[in-house]
Amino acid sequence: MTWNSWSLLATAMVSVAAARGPRPGPTDGEVRSMHLVSSAGRAELVVSLKGAVSVKDFTLSDPARVVIDLNGAVLPADFKSGYDGVNRAGVVGMRVRQVNESTVRVVLVMDRLKPYTVEQKDDGVHVAFGADQSFMAWSTGSVAPMAAADQPDAKPVEARQSVTRPASRLATKAVVVEPVETAIEEPTTAPARELRGIGAVRPLYTPAQQRQEPRLTVSWDNASIQDVIAGFQAISGRSIILGKSIDVKVTAEIRDKPWPDAFKAILGAYGLSVQEVEGGILRVDAPETLAAIDSLEPRETAIVKINYASAGDMVGTVKGVLSKRGSVVADTGSNSLIISESRSQIPGIRDFVTGLDIRPPQIAIQAKIIFVDRTDVEQLGFKYDLATGNQFYNKVLQRGDPKKDGEPYLPGINVVDLGGNAISAIANADAFIASSALDLTYSIALGGFSLTSFLSALERVDLTDVQTEPVITTKDNKKASLLVGEEIPLRVVDASSLGGGAGQQPRATVQFKEVGIKLNVTPHVTNNRQVVLNIETERSAVKTLSAADLGFSIDKQHTQNEILVADGETAVIGGLTVTTVTRSKTGIPLLSSLPLIGSLFSFTSNTENRKDLIILVTPRIVDDQTPEN
Repeated sequence: MTWNSWSLLATAMVSVAAARGPRPGPTDGEVRSMHLVSSAGRAELVVSLKGAVSVKDFTLSDPARVVIDLNGAVLPADFKSGYDGVNRAGVVGMRVRQVNESTVRVVLVMDRLKPYTVEQKDDGVHVAFGADQSFMAWSTGSVAPMAAADQPDAKPVEARQSVTRPASRLATKAVVVEPVETAIEEPTTAPARELRGIGAVRPLYTPAQQRQEPRLTVSWDNASIQDVIAGFQAISGRSIILGKSIDVKVTAEIRDKPWPDAFKAILGAYGLSVQEVEGGILRVDAPETLAAIDSLEPRETAIVKINYASAGDMVGTVKGVLSKRGSVVADTGSNSLIISESRSQIPGIRDFVTGLDIRPPQIAIQAKIIFVDRTDVEQLGFKYDLATGNQFYNKVLQRGDPKKDGEPYLPGINVVDLGGNAISAIANADAFIASSALDLTYSIALGGFSLTSFLSALERVDLTDVQTEPVITTKDNKKASLLVGEEIPLRVVDASSLGGGAGQQPRATVQFKEVGIKLNVTPHVTNNRQVVLNIETERSAVKTLSAADLGFSIDKQHTQNEILVADGETAVIGGLTVTTVTRSKTGIPLLSSLPLIGSLFSFTSNTENRKDLIILVTPRIVDDQTPEN
């Protein structure tokens, strides 16, 4: 198939499609203007007409469209229509053209099909459908129609504004044709859609966008690859160069597929590849030939300055898109990447790096840390001392030595009357209440014996309430650390340093331990402006084992979790609660176990300690969302 064959094929398909459409008739009507307006809960397209017309409508899918045929109408020569692409009640595009000499077609491109009504009134045709919200009205503008340059007989088609976005490494500055149709549109029950023509250009992006490119239905029977390439060049508007050594015959059939998909499928089926060279030109050749050409292409070195990210962190990512000949190193002084690659690949890699080097959002993290330490102590006890003047325990009561003018006996010296018949006793002698709140002594003489009782009582409440509200700001995906505590010096004795020598002292060193409340947060802002928080919390305290140099222990509570919160929402971290209850009782056997009066013969101590740690974290996104130039 030659280029003339493609032109004849397109003309024939348009003719066949036109034959299936409305039959030409008298042209009494004329399209004057179009308006898309918003009213209460609905949108309405008003096609203002002059003269009488008949109306026929149907829908198409993939993409969703509502088609209105105005039979008996014509478009004025100076009619201008150009939809701005704004989504108004689901209308994302609009096309108007003269299908034949007596039919004007209006195509509404929708984001999805929805119920609609068509009503013909005195002022024109009204197409109404539901609208979720109101919008700014649109009327026919001043964008002039344009015709396909390579098809002199083609009807005018609507020009569209091109859209430019950053592309990937292999698709840098690539452009493909906007899907503006030159053939008659059919209901979805038709066997296939016709060949589509040339429109305005826009960048190639993703497979989803490729499906919006011009679609074609065509078959080849032993056609030369040159004719096939010429056909794709005509429908796409791209410049395509075929390698001189390529000579294959193509037999294939394509039904209603976007041209980029069909192009890749045809080339892959016959072992060919495509590569974009300077100027956006597509080169088609065998893969080994393209690889050889790429290896002969001179290398260039480019310096790409990084604004927001770290150049060292980006080296590994950029290496993944380089060819075998390419290399990249980071210059930390200027925070730049030095890239060496083939000349044709440099622009794509530069755009790739620019797409990664985006301004990260700033997150202000406000934390409220509440630590409550409460200790309740209750102690109650009795001591007893039973003695005579000649025999006694010198432990609870200190008695005098008559041989030394009444000076008290030394502690631990007991006096026993070996020749007499006497008894002495003490009870709870070792029980002791430090800083007792009440001390009571009672003595009574029982014959030759003296009985002395001691009462000690204590009730104490210790409460520590610590609240801190630190605020720290960090970048997206960067760790922020908070510490509410102190570094405690601890003396550590090395017993092995004695060495067995007489008079040697063990070696002691001082170590600093960081204790308190720690909070580590790593935030990440999602695409819908929520914040993912990776939170690690820890509360620790040093506990000395004894007064001697026997070491120490560290009490610690630790949590690590990941949560999702909205911007400005407060996350509550709980569960760090420790309750310790200690109960001890010492007393006279049997007597201390008696009900009601058992407390008169015992020492009891009840201690309850409760530690609560509550952490509230509130992230706020503080970036100004200023678009980058």
